[in-house]
Amino acid sequence: MTITADSRTDAAAEHALLEHAAGDAVAAQDAAYDERLRLLSEGSVNKNFQPYRDIDWDSPEFAVVPGDERWILQRETDPIGSHPWYLAQPKEKQIAIGMWRQANVAKVGLQFENILIRGMVQYVFVQPNGSAEARYCTHECIEECNHTLMFQEMVNRIGMDVPGMNRLLRGVGQLLPLAGSALPLIFFMGVLAGEEPIDHLQKRILREDGDIHPVMKSVMSIHVAEEARHISFAHEFIERRAPRLSRARRFAASLAMPVIMRILCDAIVVPPKEFWDTFDVPKSVRKELFWDSDAARAELSGYFGDVRMLARNAGLMNPASKLLWKACRIDGRASRFRSEPHR
Repeated sequence: MTITADSRTDAAAEHALLEHAAGDAVAAQDAAYDERLRLLSEGSVNKNFQPYRDIDWDSPEFAVVPGDERWILQRETDPIGSHPWYLAQPKEKQIAIGMWRQANVAKVGLQFENILIRGMVQYVFVQPNGSAEARYCTHECIEECNHTLMFQEMVNRIGMDVPGMNRLLRGVGQLLPLAGSALPLIFFMGVLAGEEPIDHLQKRILREDGDIHPVMKSVMSIHVAEEARHISFAHEFIERRAPRLSRARRFAASLAMPVIMRILCDAIVVPPKEFWDTFDVPKSVRKELFWDSDAARAELSGYFGDVRMLARNAGLMNPASKLLWKACRIDGRASRFRSEPHR
């Protein structure tokens, strides 16, 4: 077969056209992404909450008083609340456990969002002028700062001296924000690993509409409303960035994703050592709750339906990563759409 000058010219022209078309497609994707971020930023401007304006902390109905059974953990929404060991405890101990548990979840949320804020500021620091990401991330930092105020006020009102995260993660938390600028894709995976389980739990509690304390209900309602934007941004960020990685880096990211999800989920959902010691919880109960029983495993898997959907859409789900999702016990059906209730 003879390759003529004309055929080489035609091939080069075709290649140039393909490159041009690919460039146009990327530009269109970038423009659509920037527009979505603009809408998220406008949402932050037009619909935002202030913890000391929108929660009437000093209202009599918000008072935290001894013996209030609304602090008893609900069977439908907390794995501890449905366990026979907890149900067998005296009412006073159930209330104390519930108050400690809810205060500690709020403290963990505060610590996690503190890490998120510092990492996001690191990311904003290296963004160019005119960056839609820089504007949205700054809005999110403001909202997360308000959330930390709200969570700490809730902890203070409950009056339990809780530690939040376990000691190891409190130490590592000093370094994690550096990933905001050094490893942004991994950092925003960590953001989702913290946000998704808390959002999942709080939505379930609000959907059940049980008899919960007004302080807790108000804090959750504000957090869920604003967290929807934050989770949306993290999904958009990963779904845009991951497909543009080299094949090797995308494969590495696909393996990191389930491990990050599981480690940070445990940090947020599983109470620290101080809880088990304070309430003298048997080791066998702890193992069943987190995550040895079939019900507990189903609960754990249910936290990450949206993230599995994201991994699939972003090209981060492959045979090797599927094995890791399974090894971490967070495999299962992917959501059909974001925030789909898993029943």
